[in-house]
Amino acid sequence: MITRSDFDKLLSNQQYEELKSYKVENAVILAAGLSKRFLPISEYCPKGLTKVKGEILIERQIRQLQEAGIKEIYVVVGYKKELFFYLKDKFNVIIVENNEYDTKDNIESLKLVKKILGNTYICSVDNYYIDNPFRLYEYKGYYSSIYVEGYTDEWCINTDNTGAIQSVNIGGHDADIMMGYVYFDRVFSKQFNAILSKIPDDSEYWHHVWEYLYIHNLDKLHLEIKRHEPELILEFDSVNDVIKFDKSFLKNNRFDSFCI
Repeated sequence: MITRSDFDKLLSNQQYEELKSYKVENAVILAAGLSKRFLPISEYCPKGLTKVKGEILIERQIRQLQEAGIKEIYVVVGYKKELFFYLKDKFNVIIVENNEYDTKDNIESLKLVKKILGNTYICSVDNYYIDNPFRLYEYKGYYSSIYVEGYTDEWCINTDNTGAIQSVNIGGHDADIMMGYVYFDRVFSKQFNAILSKIPDDSEYWHHVWEYLYIHNLDKLHLEIKRHEPELILEFDSVNDVIKFDKSFLKNNRFDSFCI
């Protein structure tokens, strides 16, 4: 089996024939949610279609994926879904409609695209990457992370000395937290789909984010941690989060200018 060191050497030498099994096949952008913490703006416009630093949030992420060579991109939409439809023509993305966005969490969105999960980036529409983090080849499945000093109520990652995720706790101190995109490799995707297919219709899992399923099956679902510098990944949970980064956000997202 190829090691990470061998992988990095191959990547730097562009010996692509040996890298075929490590090629990223596609990406999924989760954009179906109600964005309740983005009120009052989300009453008129989904979070992913707001402008941050002059760019529409989801368009920036699509461009970054395409610039990395990822051509097959699925956008799962639900709330005000018709406002996203223009992306199909503008960027040649594939729109997937989640009609249960208001009764189930984003695990339902992954269920809708389970057949295409392989070597797949899983992205959230509310992340903003200062630099493009995506690439066409990846070594192994991982969850992106940043380090936070002091107390945090985010999901905190504990790893072994190889970087493999061993446990996840909600809340902690001086910790690596889950933040940003995730990379599913084929092994992870196969196991994830096997578990997903066995969830009963009345299970509580459908009312949680997909990570809830992941942390309750860590013995079967294996990811590594990928650490990033804290200033390179931003997550916009609320309007105030965006304003801290973009002082002109409210001015550029007036009611009369919403949504394209």
